[in-house]
Amino acid sequence: MLDVQGTPLAGTHERPGQYVHLRLPGVGQGLFAIASPPGRPGTQWEFLLKVGSPLPDALIHLPRGAHVDVSRPEGRGFPLERARGQDVLLFATGSGISAIRSVITSIQLERGAYGQVTLYFGARTPGAFAYTDELHEWEAGGVRVVRTVSQPGASGWQGLTGYVQAHLAEEPVQAAVAFLCGQKEMVRGVMTTLQARGMPAGDIHLNF
Repeated sequence: MLDVQGTPLAGTHERPGQYVHLRLPGVGQGLFAIASPPGRPGTQWEFLLKVGSPLPDALIHLPRGAHVDVSRPEGRGFPLERARGQDVLLFATGSGISAIRSVITSIQLERGAYGQVTLYFGARTPGAFAYTDELHEWEAGGVRVVRTVSQPGASGWQGLTGYVQAHLAEEPVQAAVAFLCGQKEMVRGVMTTLQARGMPAGDIHLNF
């Protein structure tokens, strides 16, 4: 969690799905989506950090109060105002869930302003899902979660397998708005599937 209170960055996170550059001298820099909702008091930004790369590993082990170089939020973000009063379809793979988490937490602050909300969440293996400790909270808050893995292996996974777009089934899309973040192949596949099912291109949104 990054506290930007009292800095020029306070109040600059305007839309879910925006991202920033984080940099540590001597380690490097990278792009990270802000995983917390915009516009709330406290000016604390949350990020998804996955172990295994120099920068995330260094950020994870920073002591409380350490300094991190951070840019202003970038990207268009997701136009959540376009989804008010409509069903919402969310699609995420891998670390793309961090940008979608910002959407989910924003929706839950005003859950009654939206229709049915469904998250299609894909990962390579069953152990690769982020925010597993929050999934039940999301479901309890009115978000249907559909998980699928592309490489179940011998893990004993009993859930869905294959790519995200393969599990849209009979999901009504004509009166819904879609927000996508993740691997390019998933984004292309979902966009193609949604448009073939009748969703206007203008109702399908990326965050950059």
